Amino acid sequence: MNDSLTTILIALPFAGALVVWLLPLPKQMAASLATLIALVEVGIWVVALERFDFSSGGLQFAQQHSWFSEINSSYHVGLFAFSLWLVGLTAICGAVACMYAWWTGRERSRAYFGLMLFLIGSVVGVFASQDLLLFYAFFEAMLIPLYVLIGVWGGPGRLRATITFIVYTVAGSLLMLAAIIIYGLQQNSFDLLTMAPSTSDWLFLGFAIAFAVKAPFWPFHGWLPDAYRESPPEVSGLLSGVISKVAAFGFLRIVLVKFPGPSHDFRVPILVLCAIGLVYGSLLAFRAPDVRGVIAYSSLAQMGLIGFGLFAFNNLGLNGSVLQMVNHGLLSMSMFLLAGMVERRTSTGELSRLGGMARGRPALATILMTVGVMALAVPLSSNFAGEFLILAGVFQQGWGWAVVGAIAIVLAAMYMLRLISAVLHENVGPSVDDAALDLRVGELAVVLPLVLILLVLSAWPNAISGHSFGDENSAPTTQAIAP
Repeated sequence: MNDSLTTILIALPFAGALVVWLLPLPKQMAASLATLIALVEVGIWVVALERFDFSSGGLQFAQQHSWFSEINSSYHVGLFAFSLWLVGLTAICGAVACMYAWWTGRERSRAYFGLMLFLIGSVVGVFASQDLLLFYAFFEAMLIPLYVLIGVWGGPGRLRATITFIVYTVAGSLLMLAAIIIYGLQQNSFDLLTMAPSTSDWLFLGFAIAFAVKAPFWPFHGWLPDAYRESPPEVSGLLSGVISKVAAFGFLRIVLVKFPGPSHDFRVPILVLCAIGLVYGSLLAFRAPDVRGVIAYSSLAQMGLIGFGLFAFNNLGLNGSVLQMVNHGLLSMSMFLLAGMVERRTSTGELSRLGGMARGRPALATILMTVGVMALAVPLSSNFAGEFLILAGVFQQGWGWAVVGAIAIVLAAMYMLRLISAVLHENVGPSVDDAALDLRVGELAVVLPLVLILLVLSAWPNAISGHSFGDENSAPTTQAIAP
């Protein structure tokens, strides 16, 4: 059973998508079935978490079967400790997204929920792949549901958002495909566990640019504002909270491991880009006129911070980056769902038209304040633990990087407090109806689990940070980039 857990985690959402698409189910039944499948996925991940041996490290729950024997490519999947946490993030955020879409009653539910399950399966496949061609197949499969979910169910500007997103990501993916083919043929294998590290700067750049676009890192973020604003709230949450982590995982699992020399050589330019993105994203978030804009640009800043941790080249930075990936994923999903709930009550996300929503809405005020305060990285929060580890790690590369990170944390406090004040306090805005209800039971059932998980991580951040790269032998990544 243990050996097949990874395959089950990948196959269940795909199988569920086919069932939802093919069976002539009524709208509510299709939504209910898809949500149930997503919740079962969470349950299977919990089983994998319970059975994972963190003390031994290495790849676990592995399966390998020949796929293209002529080029030595195989169906090879398995989980390291850090990828286990990212699979859990995907399963939890995916289930919450399905629950929210079910509650809001998305039209053409069979198509919509089938695409959501297909997206979950693709992302889990990326995190579990130990073969480069298989990784690329899942990486590209994510584009299919995202293209349709944004293009069909998005807002008035969905066409522009979809085209921009696809152009950026396809351009990056083609570079990565070329790099994969050359690298695999040079090695006569596509297995990540056996492929020898490469010294090619060009192959390194092929992977790095593709992941920088997907993250996105500055200046590859041109698709971000429209995509995050025009997508349904739960899809925006997945884009920011989960899909961006696919790129960070690519840097962690492929770029740093298989290109240690070029990673070291390009370390400073990449840290510079991360620093610019960190400050630039924070400034744009502070100036953004709408709730989604604040969250979108804060995501750009957070990916810069995660990049700091990845290219710190030490276990402090790596542990912090994995913890921050999970923190940001949960926080971003929570914030986008709350933005959607506000938009349903006011028909707008413009900060100038909001205000005073704390009056008579204690649940909304409490949850938004709680999530916002944790996003501020106040001491004793999991966000504080992740950012502290990253800054401690990057400080070893130079105190200037840590100073930039600290400045960005101050800016984060400014834009998050501005958002909270504009929505909950100040004068009642012209779009706020005094009769608008507080969060309902269905909405609380969607967002409260995310808040509770964040509170648990705040009490015990070591659950992730101490079980990802605890020592130099815990995973091949740390072995490859250890000084």
